[in-house]
Amino acid sequence: QSVLQGIILVPLRVICLAFLLLLAWLLALIATLCESGRGCVPLKGWRRRMIQTTLSGLTRVAFFILGFKVKVTGKVASLQEAPIFVAAPHSSFFDVIICALTGMPSIVSRAENLSTPVFGTILRSLQPVAVSRQDPDSRKKTVAEITKRALSRGQWPQVI
Repeated sequence: QSVLQGIILVPLRVICLAFLLLLAWLLALIATLCESGRGCVPLKGWRRRMIQTTLSGLTRVAFFILGFKVKVTGKVASLQEAPIFVAAPHSSFFDVIICALTGMPSIVSRAENLSTPVFGTILRSLQPVAVSRQDPDSRKKTVAEITKRALSRGQWPQVI
């Protein structure tokens, strides 16, 4: 019986996840369409709210479809309380759960990830701090960008 359930559930889950991924891509594309600044200026208004609410909700639904049920104990720190927060050890796709539960903050990511089809558009909508592995001054630039965002008094989303 469990093999029969797997034969039915696995394709159904894959179809649902593909649909959610395409929907997230479309919403990220809409939010960043005609965006002035291309990541140098924080998203504002409906664009920022759309990313925070819809992408967070879609990510939660995706993990539920995969069989994850996450319970948060305590209160998530607000942007004013913690402009920067650390998720450790970050080494897997479980980091996405943290992002979804905290309202899709900005992340620190390799610059190469921004050019990935579909995922690059979604990642770009989160306004990541892009780290270039080819640039020898990348660490200094990354620290400076994180500091600038942390001191922006809420203009930028939290940085994870």
